[in-house]
Amino acid sequence: MRKALVLVLLSAATCLGWSQKRPAITGIAFVRVYASEAPETAKFYGQTLGYKADQAREITRYAVNESQWIETEPLPSPAPKTRLAAVGFMTRDARALESYLKAHSVEIVDPLSKGRFSVRDPENNLIFFVQQVKGPAIPTPVPPTAVSHRIIHAGFVVKDRAKEDTFYRDLLGFRPYWHGGRNDTTTDWVSAQVPEGSDWLEYMLNISPDATLKQLGVSDHMSLGVTHMSDAIAALERNHCEGPNCTAAKSGRDGKVQLNLYDPDLTRVEMMEFEPSQKPCCSEFTAKHPTEHEAR
Repeated sequence: MRKALVLVLLSAATCLGWSQKRPAITGIAFVRVYASEAPETAKFYGQTLGYKADQAREITRYAVNESQWIETEPLPSPAPKTRLAAVGFMTRDARALESYLKAHSVEIVDPLSKGRFSVRDPENNLIFFVQQVKGPAIPTPVPPTAVSHRIIHAGFVVKDRAKEDTFYRDLLGFRPYWHGGRNDTTTDWVSAQVPEGSDWLEYMLNISPDATLKQLGVSDHMSLGVTHMSDAIAALERNHCEGPNCTAAKSGRDGKVQLNLYDPDLTRVEMMEFEPSQKPCCSEFTAKHPTEHEAR
């Protein structure tokens, strides 16, 4: 009798967990990268990109706007193959989202504390979920030297698209945005928007297992949105950006103008216009584009 009652209660608890509604996920909160050379990294994110550093223990934060930031963390030893350390997404209810993921057998890496928790996705990427708050999420003001005021996407190497889709699309509700490739017959990049916003995650497919640090840095990247690339280039010039990449704007396969810079550890920081200026290859966009000031 007792055993039957326990089974009934466990079954009810499982059904309750699976029937939980997923709390809203509204955008990217932060992107964290590893840094092997602190002074050079500080120069890149602080001077070249024009953000102000806010030290928090070993992790340095650079506010991009009131609710998004870039984090740099000292490179651990032994050094991981990738320099992308973590991606954080904003949610309207971190506690409920943690409960939702637990109910779906997702292991919590860092339990909820100070409004954030973390998990590992199916390919072991560290993913944080951060509680959305009213007002500024971080105290550091964004200086007028900032080249962009919006993180619009983050990307990383994906080996098994179907496996990642079970987590991001099936469980978390990410939506198709665009996909394309280096030519019209292959799919090398798959963009999936957060369910309640326009920021997106980009799967970087077909990457060699023997990729160099530079090749991985191209794939494991972040993207800063701009309205007009000419304004971003002018801001980079004022910030004394050095090298040919500082002005090397071009149209991507998605039809959006972009410009690629690389931090000292070769992580790509891609500047991208919010709207396409020409027809994209491979597929049409299936959702709205981000803007500089988007309500969360």
